Amino acid sequence: MSTPIPQPGNSSAESPVPGPPRTVDPDTIRSDVDSLLARLGDIEQGPNDQHGAGVIPHKAHILEQAHEVLVQALASVDRV
Repeated sequence: MSTPIPQPGNSSAESPVPGPPRTVDPDTIRSDVDSLLARLGDIEQGPNDQHGAGVIPHKAHILEQAHEVLVQALASVDRV
């Protein structure tokens, strides 16, 4: 039988895993992502922005936030 050797800086066996709680509520995740995606429609392009280039960074930021919610949810599921 082999005993794991603690690695420097890895104290996961001694302390709780930081981050979101160990339970994952699909309805909460869905709600969080839906509210972020709903904000995409609230972003209006300016009158001088014919191609919408001014809103692209704002929309990209919102999409990154939604992506992060999903990534965190997957990470939480892996820890459960």
